[in-house]
Amino acid sequence: MALKKIGFLSFGHWSDAYGSKVRSASDSLLQSLELAVVADELGADGAYFRVHHFARQLSSPFPLLAAIGARTKRIEIGTAVIDMRYENPLYMAEDAGAADIIAGGRLQLGISRGSPEQVIDGWRYFGYAPAEGETDADMARRHAEVFLQVLDGHGFAQPNPRPMFPNPPGLLRLEPHAPGLRDRIWWGSSSNDTARWAAKMGMNLQSSTLKTDETGEPLHIQQRKQIEAYRDAWRQAGHQRDPRVSVSRSIFALVTDRDRAYFGREAREQDQIGYIDPQTRAIFGRSYAAAPEVLVTQLATDEAIAAADTLLLAVPNQLGVDYNAHVIESILKHVAPALGWR
Repeated sequence: MALKKIGFLSFGHWSDAYGSKVRSASDSLLQSLELAVVADELGADGAYFRVHHFARQLSSPFPLLAAIGARTKRIEIGTAVIDMRYENPLYMAEDAGAADIIAGGRLQLGISRGSPEQVIDGWRYFGYAPAEGETDADMARRHAEVFLQVLDGHGFAQPNPRPMFPNPPGLLRLEPHAPGLRDRIWWGSSSNDTARWAAKMGMNLQSSTLKTDETGEPLHIQQRKQIEAYRDAWRQAGHQRDPRVSVSRSIFALVTDRDRAYFGREAREQDQIGYIDPQTRAIFGRSYAAAPEVLVTQLATDEAIAAADTLLLAVPNQLGVDYNAHVIESILKHVAPALGWR
């Protein structure tokens, strides 16, 4: 499959460490907006943001997504991912609907169970707890299912017989309703089983640089097999549209002395093995940093990139908007065409 879309993925880190150009929450939010505007002008296809709570990173995506939607014209705007353990799915559907309408139908919303967070069971502070017999992952999937149901736009709430304002006939739905948004929800999956579940639920698939190590093979091979399992499950579910699949990577084209100073020694040519919790062995993907012609050769052997239709470039946001715009432009100009992009 030819690579159709390339976007960037930012965690929105901020700190007052030496060299950081993102020193506050204000810097992180405003520079995220500015980078999305520049990426739109450069011709990138997507601006995606990671959501973490209790951390000096982006945490409340919908004001940012709506602001980007109002300032850009073409670029897809999304998340990768929102942790559904923390979410009220009905309130979230209203926020997502509003942001999508402001953006003119360009929202691509990645959701998931999430990963280990900064605090123990942080979702409990948000007022959520698993039901009897549930795990926190079960709770996240339950929240996701409710979210998907209300995005369908069908009425479900009994109207007041004496309302303050006139109602349309029948049961009421949440407003604002964003037509088409239901088909633009993605599930961030770290295992083959959850990828199959995402397919059954009619969600697109996001696979990151971290995956449950299920076979001991290199990450890109495990991801390719995950994508194949997902597409098989999609066909079996009988959905009428073609699904989307994204993978994320850390990729830096070394075209200037500054690139070489920052990343010339940063390439990690082997995947790493670790544990995201005491029971879960995970594989962390390698990074790429090389001259463009070398990157083209290296990336051509990445089976997951070849199997996906969308590539998300993880950007070092603390280096500032100008440098990250250069990182994105270098990939689009020097590397992407050889991968089949456009």
